[in-house]
Amino acid sequence: MADVVAPMPGTITEILVSVGDSVKADDELVILEAMKMENPIVAPSAGKVKEIKVAEQDKVNTNQVLVVLE
Repeated sequence: MADVVAPMPGTITEILVSVGDSVKADDELVILEAMKMENPIVAPSAGKVKEIKVAEQDKVNTNQVLVVLE
């Protein structure tokens, strides 16, 4: 399993995957808005989305778990 974490504090503006989706390395999972820029958060490796721990418009902190892959 791999936890995908926020690299910086910000707001989740879009969730691009659903639980059960298969993803490849570098697929975009969520969009994190920080410092007025949209930052795509990508999968570190191939896997399946086990859990999404955030919702759109959530405020997140650095290193907060966003998505769990298995």
